[in-house]
Amino acid sequence: MSRAKLGAWIISIVFVVLLLFPLYIMFKISVSAPHDVFRESPPYFIENFTWQHFRNVLASGEAFYAPLSKSFITAIAATFLSLLIAVPAAYGISRFDVKLRYILILIIFMSRMVPEVSIALPISITFIRMGLFDTTLGLVLAHLIRILPVSCFILVSVFGEFPLSLERQARIDGYSRIGAIRKVVLPLSLTGLVVAGLFSFILSWDEFIYASYLTLAEPTMPIKMYYYISRGNIFSSATYAVIITIPVLIITFSLQRYIKPEYLSGSVKG
Repeated sequence: MSRAKLGAWIISIVFVVLLLFPLYIMFKISVSAPHDVFRESPPYFIENFTWQHFRNVLASGEAFYAPLSKSFITAIAATFLSLLIAVPAAYGISRFDVKLRYILILIIFMSRMVPEVSIALPISITFIRMGLFDTTLGLVLAHLIRILPVSCFILVSVFGEFPLSLERQARIDGYSRIGAIRKVVLPLSLTGLVVAGLFSFILSWDEFIYASYLTLAEPTMPIKMYYYISRGNIFSSATYAVIITIPVLIITFSLQRYIKPEYLSGSVKG
């Protein structure tokens, strides 16, 4: 192995260790006995393994399962609605002239630069007037503000890479524009749709800002984790953090084989 390759491997390993170390510490706290954490020099390795903190969280009953179900329902509903809106929008943008497409993609990208905390308060006031405060529907609609730009950005790349010859052939075979999209474009773009959907789910699953403004009696998992952090219960907060992270890790590892660089580049090819 050459020195360049050896150096690249060493740098990669160092970065991986640095990235995974906080996750390891989080997991270590969630499965360690209290006396292994609350001491002058806590060990880096797990000495007294225990599932007691997980049992305590699971035994809390509705206090755990209600936030879990609300987070799942909200993430699934937000993902479905984002794809329902982003698919036709992204397809239309991908068929524009390259200059106009670039401008629209830039606008979509810039919409993600607006701090969410600056628009969460006016949204919460509006939702109170509309009767959507502390409801799953209100939270789903708020999450769309965060999810839609990302879904549309990815799908513009997906549809921009789709061969126009196949769509034209479908039109020649007698399909309408809608029929060609439904029968040809969407099935052949399924991988890109899955990528957009999984990214949407992750963004909704771990969302905190809108949930903190729009939920009160029915919190989501990130809000419940913050509840324990603010009260200094590091074992419950670490356990909640591990539970929240598990779906993200599963989705990320299952997603990596499908991600293509052009899906995240915003297609602007002419």
